[in-house]
Amino acid sequence: MNEGARAPRAYTAEAFRADVTAGLTAAAVVIPKAMAYATVAGLPVQVGLYTAFAPLVAYALLGTSRPLSVTTTTTIAILVAGNLAELGPVGPAELLAASATLAVLVGVVLLAAGLLRLGFVANFISDPVLSGFKAGIGLVIIVDQIPKLLGVHIHKTGFFRDLVAIAGQLPETSVVTLALGAGMILLIAALEHFAPRAPAPLVAIAVAVAASSWLGLPGMGVGTVGEVPRALPSLVWPRLDLALALWPGAAGIALMSFTESIAAARAFAQPGEPRPQANRELLAIGAANVAGGLFGAMAAGGGTSQTAVNRSAGARTQVTGVVVAALSVSTGLVLAPLIGGMPNAALAAVVVVYSVGLIQPAEFREIRRFRRTETAWAFIALGGVAVLGTLRGIVVAVVASLLSLAQQAYDPPVYALGRKRGTDVFRPPSAEHSDDETWPGLLLVRTEGRLFFANAQRVGDKIWALIEAARPSVLVLDCSGVSDFEYTALKMLNEADESLRRSGVTLWLAALNPEAFAAIERSKVGQALGHGRMFFNLQRAVEQFERSRR
Repeated sequence: MNEGARAPRAYTAEAFRADVTAGLTAAAVVIPKAMAYATVAGLPVQVGLYTAFAPLVAYALLGTSRPLSVTTTTTIAILVAGNLAELGPVGPAELLAASATLAVLVGVVLLAAGLLRLGFVANFISDPVLSGFKAGIGLVIIVDQIPKLLGVHIHKTGFFRDLVAIAGQLPETSVVTLALGAGMILLIAALEHFAPRAPAPLVAIAVAVAASSWLGLPGMGVGTVGEVPRALPSLVWPRLDLALALWPGAAGIALMSFTESIAAARAFAQPGEPRPQANRELLAIGAANVAGGLFGAMAAGGGTSQTAVNRSAGARTQVTGVVVAALSVSTGLVLAPLIGGMPNAALAAVVVVYSVGLIQPAEFREIRRFRRTETAWAFIALGGVAVLGTLRGIVVAVVASLLSLAQQAYDPPVYALGRKRGTDVFRPPSAEHSDDETWPGLLLVRTEGRLFFANAQRVGDKIWALIEAARPSVLVLDCSGVSDFEYTALKMLNEADESLRRSGVTLWLAALNPEAFAAIERSKVGQALGHGRMFFNLQRAVEQFERSRR
């Protein structure tokens, strides 16, 4: 294990005991959830066991986060399901091969991104858009699991059509299956609320397996998982003939895997621990997916809930993940017959309870209080998942984030300034500060951000509107908030200076930062202005204006 993720150099027996104890606790939550998420992806439950094995070991060797648990998540599971569905109807063997191939492809994409140092890509999805995307995923997963809770079957064709199909199947509901599923949901919710340290998924599944055996639920029409092979994970070679069809979805899954992983790693890092390194995390999570795929696992990533369990259980290093991996293999070898008797409705209940957590109305309310535009982007991402499907929903989420960024860059703030009396503090005029100083013939204007080809015209239009209203003889552009000038913006500034001069208005610049000043110096407008029309700050510009009027 690397120095950032493994035990510190002075790894003590006490730390080892803490990691083993945390691993036992985490396994009780991680393993049942991994099996449940495998069913979300339309895969056999043993794939979930494999996903709680090889990825954890690979990440323990390479990862930089001590508590991060790299198995799979609800988001990744539904994305895998959508990608595999693109292949059309396939047999069980080909489905397993496709899942393994997809995991390897996800790993290859992440490894390539790590080598190219593209860790910053995770920041391309804004938090509001990610909230909307996850809420959409949560809704899709819940609707996907409803037929299992009702004991009915539908042909899945899309979110809204699935709702209609489920409504049509309601008369065929298996009352026993529904009662079991509802009971499991209530049991998990009660344990999460009243006994948060209890391994709720494990308890619920154990109760369901016991009930299925003692009450003979299969004989009452309750569907079960079926036969689970009692064997160690074996090597599964990726199939190149499937890679061409799967790679576009693999890129989307890789993006979400990394985004979720780095967010969880950062959220649960404690003071004094190494901060997760984005590019190293790309390599570690990529290796975890490649290793997992070669051992029959589905695509993997760091999950918030699993990592939270790790941290709350006292995990100190990635030794905890190795313990979970060992228990996952042991579970498949020892408990396979019991797992085979597990009701599908119980797994669906686990999925539903933990998918509801993806839908956070409080987050939407908080975003709305901040800015309505951000809320709109969140709902666009949510609608993209529901209407277009999960894989296309990723594209919608990324495009929505980039459009949101472009909108903000296109329309930076531009406002006039006054000076608080008796100070050198400049601020926008308002009714609360009606006695702020202004000067006839002088207009102070501030804008912010980088001025470039996309927003230069917009900023110019706003400034001209202020000029027409104030009719100044001197315009001072406060550049303290301008990070840089792009060539197009400098060209337009030069044209504006000439136009202002013809109108009898003199342009001054103030408070240029070093990079912006260097750009101005190299341009025609810089030569035209000279140092006589550029000032260290607004206060000096105002003092110069006052001297010129004496």
